[in-house]
Amino acid sequence: MSTPDVVETDVLIVGSGPAGSSAALFLSSLGVPNIMVTKYRWTANTPRAHITNQRTMEIFRDLGIEDQVLADATPHGMIGDTVFCTSIAGEEIGRILTWGNHPARHADYELASPSLNCDIPQTYLEPILVRNATVRGTQTQFSTEYLSHTQDAHGVTVRVLDRVTGSEYSIRAKYLIGADGARSKVAAHIQLPYEGRMDIAGSMNITFKADIAGLVGHRPSVLYWVIQPGSNIGGIGAGLVRMVRPWNEWLIVWGYDISKEPPEVTNEAATEIVRKLIGLPDLDVEITGTSLWGNNEQYATELRSGRVFCAGDAVHKHPPSNGLGSNSSIQDSYNLAWKLAAVLGGQAGEELLDSYTAERAPVARQIVLRANQSGREFGRLFEALGIDGAESPEQMRELIESRKANSPAGAAKRAAVQEAMELKNYEFNAHGVELGQHYVSSAVVGDGTIKPAPARDPELYYEPSTYPGVRLPHAWVGDNTTKHSTHDLAPYGQFTLFTGITGEDWDTAARKVSDQLGVEVKAVVIGPGREVTDLYFDWAKLRGVEEDGAVLVRPDKHVGWRANNLPANPESALLDAMSAILNRGTSA
Repeated sequence: MSTPDVVETDVLIVGSGPAGSSAALFLSSLGVPNIMVTKYRWTANTPRAHITNQRTMEIFRDLGIEDQVLADATPHGMIGDTVFCTSIAGEEIGRILTWGNHPARHADYELASPSLNCDIPQTYLEPILVRNATVRGTQTQFSTEYLSHTQDAHGVTVRVLDRVTGSEYSIRAKYLIGADGARSKVAAHIQLPYEGRMDIAGSMNITFKADIAGLVGHRPSVLYWVIQPGSNIGGIGAGLVRMVRPWNEWLIVWGYDISKEPPEVTNEAATEIVRKLIGLPDLDVEITGTSLWGNNEQYATELRSGRVFCAGDAVHKHPPSNGLGSNSSIQDSYNLAWKLAAVLGGQAGEELLDSYTAERAPVARQIVLRANQSGREFGRLFEALGIDGAESPEQMRELIESRKANSPAGAAKRAAVQEAMELKNYEFNAHGVELGQHYVSSAVVGDGTIKPAPARDPELYYEPSTYPGVRLPHAWVGDNTTKHSTHDLAPYGQFTLFTGITGEDWDTAARKVSDQLGVEVKAVVIGPGREVTDLYFDWAKLRGVEEDGAVLVRPDKHVGWRANNLPANPESALLDAMSAILNRGTSA
C-alpha cells in the first residue's frame, strides 16, 4: 500500500472529537474541501462528555441533525433530578431540579430556544458528527497521526504518519485546525499562550454495568453525587455516579491525591468503589473500563498563529462541571468555520479570522473559571455538614447524621445545607453561561447604544436581546400552517436581515448588497400578510428596534449589526455594516 507524497485540501483538521468532527461537518456543509485526521482507529470509546445544552442543540438543528442526536439521547425530562446522598441506596441529603427542569426555570428554557437540552454520551455523539461530515464531503482518515507542520504565506504543510503502513506523507492545506485535545501537539507547536495550571487534582473514571433502576427510576437524573469518606479528596468536588444509559450503564468519578503515587485501579478495586458508592455490598457489577486523569484550570489567551487555529480542549482545559466542555468545543468550530469559508470563498478579508480569538478566547476563560468554581462550591456543602474537618470516616458519618437533630444546632445545620444546595444552581442551572455569550470584535458593528445592565444574575439567567454581538433571540413565527423559530430563518450559509412591514425597503437593500459583495444577505419581513407573521407577538417584544428598523444576523446566529429605524439610504447603511463585518474595507 502506498500513499502520495503530498495531499492537498483547503482545511486540515487534526482530531475527530467534538471540536474536530463538528468543524468538519460545518465546513463540508458550507462546501469547503477538508480532511480530518485522527491517530485513533475509532471514535470515542468512553462516554466522556454528555450534557448537550440548548445552544449546541440549536446548532445541530441548524445543520439538520437534531433528530439524529435526540434519537440516541436521554431527553430533557429524564436528566434533572440531581441527587446528593451518602450512597445511591443510602440516605438523601437533598435534590436539585437541574438543567431547567424546575417548574420555575423550565419556562426560561422553553422561551429561550426552539431546542431543549439533553444527555448524549460522547460515544454516541461523535459517530453522528463524523458520519454526517463524511457524507457531506469530509475526507476522514483514521489511524493517521499528526507529526509536525510548517506554514508560509500561502498555506500549511503538515507531516502525518499512516499508522497502518508506518509511512509518512504530507498534507498541504490553506488552513490547519488543531482540535487534538488538552495535550494538543498542534497548540504546542505554535506555542499558544496559556493562563492557569494543568493537573491540579486527580480523578479516576470507572465505567460499569449494573441494573439499579429500582434505586433511581423514581428520581431520574444523569448525576448522583455521593458524600462519603474520601469524597473531598481530589476529584471534581464530590463522588459522582453518572448515568450513561438509563438505568444499567454508569460512570463513576472518584478522586485521588494527585501529589501521591497514582492508585492502581484493578477490577477488584473498581468493584469495591462501585459497591461502596451505590451502597450495595453484593451488587452484581460488570466493570467495563477504568482510567486516571487530571483536573485542569487552564485556557489559551490566543487561539491562532497565522494560518493555524486551535479549538476545543486544546484552548480550554477544565473539569466536566457545568457540562461546558463539548458544548464550547462545538461552538468554537461553529464560530470559526463560517469565517474560514468566507475568506476561502473570497467574500471576506483575511482580517475576519482575527475575530475568532477576540470572540472565543473570553468564552474559553469564562468556562474554565466557572467549571472550576463549581467544583470548589462543593466545599460549602462539606462545611454546612461540618465534615470539612472530619478526622475519621466514623466522625464524618456522625456529623452527617447530626443534621437530623431536634436542637438549635440541628436546625442551623439544616439551614446551612439548604443554602449550600442553593449555591449549586450555578453549576446545574447556569442558563446565562450557556446562552449569554456576547462577542466584541471587528466582526460586530456597534449601533451607538450601550448594552443595558442585566436585570438578573447573568450567570444563572439568560436575557434575550438583539444588542450587537449577542445570540439571536428565539421567537416562534410563521403562518396559519407552519411554525418556525427565528433561528430557522437564519441558516448557517447566509447573513439574514430581519425587519418589519414598514421596513420593506431593507429587502431591496439586501438584494443589492448581496450582488455587490457576492455574499448572500436574505431579508425576512415579519408581519401580517407576509410570508412570516409574528404569531405570538413575541418578536415585536424581542427585536429591540422599531418596526422599520433591521437586525442583521451572521451565519453563526449572532447579531452583527442593527439599525433602530429605516435610514434615508438603507443600501448604504447595510453595505457599510457588511463591509465592516467581513473586513472588506469601506463601501467606497
